[in-house]
Amino acid sequence: MKVLQSGESGWPLSTQAGELVLSARRLAYSPVLKALFVADVHLGKAATFRSLGVPVPAGTTQENLDRLSLAIADHQPHAIYFLGDLLHAKAAHNKDLLEKLHAWRLQHADIDMTLIRGNHDSKAGDPPATLNITVVEEPFVLGGFALCHHPHTVPGALVLAGHEHPVVVLNGKGRSRARLPCFYLKSDQLILPSFGAFTGGYQVNPQAGEAVFPVV
Repeated sequence: MKVLQSGESGWPLSTQAGELVLSARRLAYSPVLKALFVADVHLGKAATFRSLGVPVPAGTTQENLDRLSLAIADHQPHAIYFLGDLLHAKAAHNKDLLEKLHAWRLQHADIDMTLIRGNHDSKAGDPPATLNITVVEEPFVLGGFALCHHPHTVPGALVLAGHEHPVVVLNGKGRSRARLPCFYLKSDQLILPSFGAFTGGYQVNPQAGEAVFPVV
């Protein structure tokens, strides 16, 4: 089991659809396509909780955008594909969040960005047209990959998906345990960890022939 740690340039993964680099920043990069794949950013989730009276930390939007900028600096992509759930809910369409998102988009105006619509995007509504983010439905075929939000089988393609927010539990010495986000590789799917800083996770139990890549 390869554990991805911050500070590493990434872990190369050979797949039937081409090489990917798995990043400890919780995203994947295709050197051939020069594309970043990011799942489940969930911008505005904390704001949504606060609007319902739930006390949660502020600042997660800027944190997520800053981490995306670091990933862009790492890999210099020509394109970014968001694998669903870029915005969490209608409450994400607030002045403060959209100003931050527009400022970030202007910093990376030369990068093509595409959102594969997820279940939260359908509820939140598409990003404003001024962000210049193309919105498409799943599956979106790109070379040998099928870009989706919901994990499922697409014949003849390796599915890159999110939605499940996979995590794996590692047991240490004594009673110590670590619950870590992970990439979850199946025979025809790679499920990416949730990129968002304020998201939960679903524990996976890999079967024979499957692999997980925890992120520290």
